[in-house]
Amino acid sequence: MRIIPMRDLRDTVKIEELCVREQGPVYVTKNGYGRLVVMDIDYYEKTQQQLEEARLLLKGLQDVKKGRVVDGSDTLDRLKEKYHL
Repeated sequence: MRIIPMRDLRDTVKIEELCVREQGPVYVTKNGYGRLVVMDIDYYEKTQQQLEEARLLLKGLQDVKKGRVVDGSDTLDRLKEKYHL
C-alpha cells in the first residue's frame, strides 16, 4: 500500500508508473488525511469483476438459504420432455 501527498499528483507520469508497479490502490492525502485513491485501470477492472462475482455468489447463497433452488437433473428432464429432446 502506498500513500502519497496531494502535491505529488503534479507528476502524472510518476503517479502512473507507481500505480502500474503497485498493482493496487495508491492513497492520496491532503493535510495528513485520506482524500483520494488512484489506481491502474487494469487493477480497477479486475477488482470490479471480483466484486461482481462476490455479489453474485452471495445472491446464490441467499437463494439456497431461502429454498429458491431447483434440482438440476429434474429441470433438465422437464426441458428435454417439453422440447422433445
